[in-house]
Amino acid sequence: MRFSTDRMALLAIDLQTGFCHPGGSSARRGRDITPMKNAAEKSLALVQHARTAGLPVIWTTITFHPQYRDGGLLTGALRPAIAERGGLKRGSEDGALMPGIEVRPEDYVVDKPRNSAFYASSLEAILRSARIESLLVCGVTTAMCVESTVRDAFQRDYAPFVVSDCTAEFVPARHEAALSAMAYGFANVLTFDEAVANLQSREFVFHPGTPN
Repeated sequence: MRFSTDRMALLAIDLQTGFCHPGGSSARRGRDITPMKNAAEKSLALVQHARTAGLPVIWTTITFHPQYRDGGLLTGALRPAIAERGGLKRGSEDGALMPGIEVRPEDYVVDKPRNSAFYASSLEAILRSARIESLLVCGVTTAMCVESTVRDAFQRDYAPFVVSDCTAEFVPARHEAALSAMAYGFANVLTFDEAVANLQSREFVFHPGTPN
């Protein structure tokens, strides 16, 4: 299927201080944020190309109530270190988009309390109102918030195009596994250069699925 950029949005997932900045909670835990930082920088370059092509830009942030009352199993059983270290609180610097990101008045910022950007958020209302049919996706982390969002997008009949070198994980093997899973059944996975070329031609061809 062919999708025009006239009905496409750029979805930049969780390019937040907590994940992508040396002063964020992930770095303070001793994690190597280099892959996230690199993906964020490349994502910002992709945003500029998307703006030139006329795509609306949607930024997402995963943040929580100051006492993590809306965190559920995510901040309880799965990632208790988030709450223990006070990370990603709503309204905090850690939960905000990383310094240097330009949010324009026409952009959207979608806050969410779970991995998928569709859960308990305004995202689908935005997409429906703008008559969006496909999504150009970048951000972090590949196997968690990116893949969760992409799977949900596909179930809702939005065609996702995931830019591989504009996404990242703390563990490279998890990054590759997530890209493989998305390419197999939920998305087109393409490189930055391929995405830019398609933006310039104003058309993306959706053909997910691999033979393995």
